[in-house]
Amino acid sequence: MANSLRFDQFEIRPDQRQVLVDGKPAALGARAFDLLMVLLKHSDQVLTKDELLSLGWPGLVVEENNLTVQISALRRLFGAKRIATVTARGYRFIMPGEASPLDPKPTAVASESPLPHGSLISPVSPIPSASSVPPVPPVPPLDSSERLTLPDKPSIAVLPFDNFSHDAEMAYFTDGLTEDITTELARFRSLFVIARNSAYSFKNRSVDVRSVARELGVRYVLEGSVRHASNRIRVTAQLIDAVTGHHLWAEKFDRTLADIFDVQEEVTRSIVAAIAPQIDQAEGNWARKSRPENLAAYGLALRAWSIANGDTVEPQSKGREQAEALARQVLRIDPESSLAWRTIALIQWAKVYFNVAANRTEALAEGLAAANRALSLDSTDHIALTWKGVLLGLDGDEASCLAALRSALNINRNYVLGLGFLGMYEAWAGNRTSSITHALEAFRLSPLDPNRPILLVLLGFTYFANGQDAEALETAQTTSREAPAIPAPFMIAAMTHVALGQMASAKAAFKEAQRLAPKMIEARLAGQWLTTNPAYLKRAMTLLRIAAGLESVGAANKLR
Repeated sequence: MANSLRFDQFEIRPDQRQVLVDGKPAALGARAFDLLMVLLKHSDQVLTKDELLSLGWPGLVVEENNLTVQISALRRLFGAKRIATVTARGYRFIMPGEASPLDPKPTAVASESPLPHGSLISPVSPIPSASSVPPVPPVPPLDSSERLTLPDKPSIAVLPFDNFSHDAEMAYFTDGLTEDITTELARFRSLFVIARNSAYSFKNRSVDVRSVARELGVRYVLEGSVRHASNRIRVTAQLIDAVTGHHLWAEKFDRTLADIFDVQEEVTRSIVAAIAPQIDQAEGNWARKSRPENLAAYGLALRAWSIANGDTVEPQSKGREQAEALARQVLRIDPESSLAWRTIALIQWAKVYFNVAANRTEALAEGLAAANRALSLDSTDHIALTWKGVLLGLDGDEASCLAALRSALNINRNYVLGLGFLGMYEAWAGNRTSSITHALEAFRLSPLDPNRPILLVLLGFTYFANGQDAEALETAQTTSREAPAIPAPFMIAAMTHVALGQMASAKAAFKEAQRLAPKMIEARLAGQWLTTNPAYLKRAMTLLRIAAGLESVGAANKLR
């Protein structure tokens, strides 16, 4: 075959991006192959790390430790002596004297591209400047004919995390972390998670996530690494849409290694709680952008859920109407779509919460029936169980509400919105310590959660229910700065300003809440709240009525 290089037991085929060992394809990832091409092209030179990074992956931000990983992969394949380290200078590929190309002059590739499809017969060219390096072409979507069919729900593989610490204890930690993340992600019933054993077939292999996606039939890939120095540990992780090549999320976690098992659990939950909503958001964006006629029932249900879930905090929402219409359309096609039933439950809750339901009793009944239907189809759907819980709370059955929220947390302890709701209802039940623990844990697990405005509102009500007015006010002000269209934080601010004796600010906050959600404020002044706790209702209603100018300021004296 033309344009190949042969030596020892190896044959390198640039056109096919392949290395053969004794005639059989070797497992070599895309990045390692890119690096090999650069080293071969410049085999008469010593290349620094910076030069290898710029030539191998121009236009991309690649950490130096990734270069080290790829060098190690090449040394495992070709032998340590073939990839020489020149002290204080860089690396060089030692070209064997017996190299036998099928075409003459094997020492260079034809193109400067890190993804070469040219020949090995061009003369060696000097190292180009960074400005002359051509950009990497955009990653094309995978051809559906080249991969397994994607499941009908978001699919993810957790690749074995890399251990850059080179000690046995960290190897156990790294493997345990990978396994725990896989297990915890499987708690999300909306995700298709590749089993650990399949994902571990990629351990100690330098792979391209697109190849992983093709082999395992998944859309998303989570990869990461572990470093250990002294008594500290750093875990990095990144979530990649393997179909488009886009990075959806990346984070690093620095921890003190006091108890290795506690750290493993804490980092696991932080990663899982952070990436699950990122996948939900990416899937929702995909469903919204797709043409409706191209979507099957699940795609339509996903679009409905995405719209409804994104409009939870809006009093009047055309999006909610659209989501309800879509969900009902799905149920006509597939009456057993648990996602559509769950969407109906959320929408009915929102209608009652904002007091915009045509009939409050009927809306509550329909919402609970929808949640129960979703759970009959999947009893482990922690999200449906959470919305059933808060619907029960709206209906005045707070004992059953708490039981449902606690059960949902037992199914999936990483669902941050469930943690937020549980914190608020625990506060109304008088469980001050656990309420704050749950509410704050949601932020610790997922500080940049797409549902952050809702979590802030729930935290604000939790503080207020516990009598922590200053903290409640600070939280409400943070929420209103980040999401000024949400009425609830202005209502919290109105009540807490009164409690703190700040009447001018209380009246201003009340007017803004009333402007944003007049029917919701009307319901609260009439005694319709999310709790039936008598002590809370007396305090909240009195403070809100004072802010509205319906009671004298002196009525607050006994409530401060």
